[in-house]
Amino acid sequence: MLDGDTSSVAAGMSREPPAHPMPRPPAWAVRYRLTVAVCDIVSALLAGVTAVVIRFGEVTPYVVPYVIASAALPVVWAGILGLHGAYDPRLIGVGAEEFRRVARGGFTLIAGVAIAAYATKTGVARGYVLIALPLALVLTLGARYGLRRRLHRRRARGEGCMRRVVAVGHRTAIAELVETFRRERYHGMEVVAACVPSHAAGRVADVPVLGDFTDVPLVVEQVRADTVAVLACPELDGAALRRLAWRLERSRTDLVVAPALMEVAGPRTTIRPVAGLPLLHVEHPELAGGRRLIKDMFDRVVAAVALVVLAPLLVVVAVAIRATSPGPALFRQRRVGKDGVEFTILKFRTMRRDAEVRKIDLVSDADGVLFKVRRDPRVTPLGAVLRRYSIDELPQLVNVLRGDMSLVGPRPPLPGEVARYGDDVRRRLVVRPGMTGLWQVNGRSDLSWEESVRLDLRYVENWSLMLDLQILWKTWSAVARGAGAY
Repeated sequence: MLDGDTSSVAAGMSREPPAHPMPRPPAWAVRYRLTVAVCDIVSALLAGVTAVVIRFGEVTPYVVPYVIASAALPVVWAGILGLHGAYDPRLIGVGAEEFRRVARGGFTLIAGVAIAAYATKTGVARGYVLIALPLALVLTLGARYGLRRRLHRRRARGEGCMRRVVAVGHRTAIAELVETFRRERYHGMEVVAACVPSHAAGRVADVPVLGDFTDVPLVVEQVRADTVAVLACPELDGAALRRLAWRLERSRTDLVVAPALMEVAGPRTTIRPVAGLPLLHVEHPELAGGRRLIKDMFDRVVAAVALVVLAPLLVVVAVAIRATSPGPALFRQRRVGKDGVEFTILKFRTMRRDAEVRKIDLVSDADGVLFKVRRDPRVTPLGAVLRRYSIDELPQLVNVLRGDMSLVGPRPPLPGEVARYGDDVRRRLVVRPGMTGLWQVNGRSDLSWEESVRLDLRYVENWSLMLDLQILWKTWSAVARGAGAY
């Protein structure tokens, strides 16, 4: 960008909205944080009382100090969590950082009590400590998870609880951001206005354009926004962005900056100062090595245990399929796995025996790559139930045990689909396909081809064992809802 342009933008940034009182947080955010604090206190109190009952059984003079400790535990617990930033409003409703901070607070308190008891030679009943503090941590995490799920449901129903965002950038990038926020409402971000380089009256994805880059503070004041999202654009260089942050500081408006690498998650990015410049360093995804070995071991152990536990169910389903529809219980099909190697996937048969013959009479998905048909006439009544709750996919545990698949990964494609892949889409094949994945917990067959690819590539770029555990946890609710399964 030319120096003159930079000066113009930077000078414009100095325009400030009229002075007004410091904005108060939205009422819903205040109520949510208060509810979280109350749940934390109740969780600690329940943990303390439970520890006394289990460890001592009855109140005696020896037990009185522990009763007092249980009464004080809620205050100490809330204070520890506050010191670790577990009540930060920016953590409301999304991300794992809230739970990490709660866990750090719990481990800090446990370690602090142990060190204090050792240093002062205080005789503390270890059974009480080992019950009260871990239980307080578990109850707190469970309560916060329940509150978050309730908040997500309210957002999905359109009951508010959203942060008001002013998007700053080029029209195309703003339109993509608006679409993402509307599709994933659980994030709690709603774009209410936009600022583009050359202000012209109009709208971007039904969002009004109210100014250019020089008008951002004024637009924030006008729409009463609490967040400004700056998308990657050359007009806003470091100096201009710094001045914008100064202007927004007066109203305590949050400023978030979206880098060009939109699909790269936090664990792969670190900011390293070099010669006074904050450089964003991007690590390569770890597609081999120790972490991959741990993932493979985890997959096979879980698959083996699941096959043993679910064996009676598998037998019942197989018998039911044979009894209700002529043909084998299992359906075998060639799929493409890691590095383009084909394998035979196993599923419970959900269609009639002439399904492949009748396929040519059906209309393919509009995307032209995936074949998806709602109310497919080839599906048997029992098959519809098996598909709705993903029971038909349980035999894939054998594929996981063999090493053909993973518990979590991209959707296993057909050879015909892979033949039509572009270079970017082939990136999906650098890891093993999964029984479930981001596509499973974000819409399943309701997803478009482009959205399915985007989610698969996001997983490939950001996979980790912790992400796998999160996806496995979310898969239960996705399967229970049955949405997008056909």
